[in-house]
Amino acid sequence: MGILKQKVMNKKGIGLQGLGNKGNKGYTIGSPAEMNTPLYRKLTASCKAAAKKKFKVYPSAYANMWASKQQGKGKC
Repeated sequence: MGILKQKVMNKKGIGLQGLGNKGNKGYTIGSPAEMNTPLYRKLTASCKAAAKKKFKVYPSAYANMWASKQQGKGKC
């Protein structure tokens, strides 16, 4: 197999299967307690509804950012 073809296969993820923890590169999924941080929490329905009223286009990056900040402040 040529070098170019091997690099393309590795970019697609083929050939990296079956490595187990060796292919993990140090990234781990946190425990359930760590997943409850504001970074991983889903937006509540009330925050989504408030964002839909405030912005013309939802979903959008601006609307989601605003909604997540409002949820972090405890306003919705």
